[in-house]
Amino acid sequence: MQGLNDFGQMLLSGASIGCVYAIVALGFVLIYKASEVINFAQGDLMMLGAFLGYTFIGVLGMPFLVGVGLAMLCMGLVGAALDRVVLRPMVGQPVFAIVIITIGIGFVIRSVVIVTPGWGTETYTIAAPYAGGVSALGGVTVGNEHLAIIIAAIVLIAALYAFFRYTTLGLAMQATSQSQLAAYHVGIPVKTILSMIWAISAATAALVGVLLAPVTFVHVNMGFIGLKAFPAAVLGGFGSIPGAIVGGLIIGIVEALAGFYLPQGFKDVAAYVLLLVVLALRPQGLFGQTAAKKV
Repeated sequence: MQGLNDFGQMLLSGASIGCVYAIVALGFVLIYKASEVINFAQGDLMMLGAFLGYTFIGVLGMPFLVGVGLAMLCMGLVGAALDRVVLRPMVGQPVFAIVIITIGIGFVIRSVVIVTPGWGTETYTIAAPYAGGVSALGGVTVGNEHLAIIIAAIVLIAALYAFFRYTTLGLAMQATSQSQLAAYHVGIPVKTILSMIWAISAATAALVGVLLAPVTFVHVNMGFIGLKAFPAAVLGGFGSIPGAIVGGLIIGIVEALAGFYLPQGFKDVAAYVLLLVVLALRPQGLFGQTAAKKV
């Protein structure tokens, strides 16, 4: 019985971290579907959002939900500005050059955080109202911090699904992701749509950064979580929104189980071993589709 409880404990713990990977991977996928650009700064955007949340909540003393909302709003503006000022002038350039620019954006964000007074390289925490408590689900005990991440991920995914499925703006974003040229010809403001997709991606990154803060604290190296979220997007099938979610959950759970049942060190490589196995059997990922292009 104890072994079953331990297994359930690892499943819940892995699912909560997997939700973090899933939301960050979702940001990768949203931008890639719309512009075929892989944004390697996604993890650093999450880190910047966490620092903004710390400033609003921990320094300025704002209520938790207000601070989260302001952090998401600010990061949405940052995401839109990055698209408008940095990425848009690169239209027509090789995709590889744009990818390198996103890596550079990540380095710039890290540098800005390090030199900003009150941030720097120190470690901070965000006092979430639910932090410190635990909830019992059957024979499994889960920290409220992990439970909040799972609930927020479910709500966010449901909200994004409804937005893309039932709103005019969401349908316009889907059309843009299918074909920018066709969307332009039917009157969709493609440039504005791309900026809004970057804004949504950055805002969701800020949300997960603030939610993750009570678990891992706020520090400049938070952005490295993108190194786990990227394999999650690839595992699910790059370009597939359901794939990003499933891929994130799988990697989170596999990491938790490997850390508990396997010798020390296997946890850090388990996700990449799983990714290699899946890609060897299904190169397009679990939910990806093969597509041919004429060149």
